[in-house]
Amino acid sequence: MKKTLVGVMAAAMLCSGTAMAAPAGQVQKQLDGLAKEFPAALATTSDANGRTTAYTAGTAELNKRVPVPKNGQVRAGSNTKAFVAVVVMQLVAEGKVELDAPVTKYLPGAIKDDRITVRQILQHTSGLANYTNYLGLDKFEDMQHRYVEPYELLAAANQQPVTGQPGEKFKYSNTNYALAGLIVQKVTGRPIAENVDQRIVQRLKLKDTYWPSQGEQGIRGKHPHGYSLVKGVPTDVTELDPSWGWAAGQIISSTKDLNTFYQALMKGDLVPAKELKEMRKTVTTVGEMWPGAEYGLGIVSSPLTCGGKYWGHGGDIHGYETRGGVTENGRAFSIAVTALPGTFQKTPEEGAKAHEAVLATVDTALCGAK
Repeated sequence: MKKTLVGVMAAAMLCSGTAMAAPAGQVQKQLDGLAKEFPAALATTSDANGRTTAYTAGTAELNKRVPVPKNGQVRAGSNTKAFVAVVVMQLVAEGKVELDAPVTKYLPGAIKDDRITVRQILQHTSGLANYTNYLGLDKFEDMQHRYVEPYELLAAANQQPVTGQPGEKFKYSNTNYALAGLIVQKVTGRPIAENVDQRIVQRLKLKDTYWPSQGEQGIRGKHPHGYSLVKGVPTDVTELDPSWGWAAGQIISSTKDLNTFYQALMKGDLVPAKELKEMRKTVTTVGEMWPGAEYGLGIVSSPLTCGGKYWGHGGDIHGYETRGGVTENGRAFSIAVTALPGTFQKTPEEGAKAHEAVLATVDTALCGAK
């Protein structure tokens, strides 16, 4: 989900062909610096041939000396949107969904405005209110273990005024992806979680990626603990019910799996060339995401200091922030830290700097001089 400093899930979250990868020492140095701002940092680089290098720093459990597992599982937050967008675009390629058809063609009565299209919800230009602003997530202790039905998410948004007219401007809203998940379910007759699993996870043999089942609050595999502010105190929130993230942010993954996913997507292994071209058509996100970010259909392009750009998404959810993506030449890097920026920092400015340090690590990993 988009960039936040702490509390609510975002708004609710690599380089050109001539660039060279940074030496391992620089990447590790960056992670060691992040471990001073967060309990743990873990990352993976993957080259175009699939060779990977994993990095870790800090501790997997606060106030203890517990090694951080390499390629440990984390809550991937809004990276879920990229997975869901891929399924929608596969259905577009199969002729089962029309990209510029109204959402209400597939979900009659789900929203009030019949002008809002499938493209606009995938691109965050629908103008629909963001449901995560109205669920009470600022009092996380009341939501941490609560199960929420998808239509509750939609109802929370529908009670609020719109933020703009359809197609008018980019405005990040998790409501868009709740609708995308519901469209997939309506069209296929199967749960969005099953579609993601069969169409992406199993296809790519992603060993650490899954959609938590209903009521599942833990993380299945090896993982570092995640922390968030609860009543103003940094607290272990590794166990939580992610249902309020649903199709906007429920997936659990690893930095290695995220690299594999984005590499496969941008190579054209998951959607045909025509649909991938549509996904890469972007709009500006000025004031909504990090500097230079442009939003396509479930994927984000970001500039690099070495020139060129990378494609990914990123995610923020209580306990974890993830960033990264893949360059045009197929080199990928993903990083996770075990708290949202602002959890352990004293001021919003310090939290913003911690977030910038995460983004800078992505840049360093793929643009650093040898």
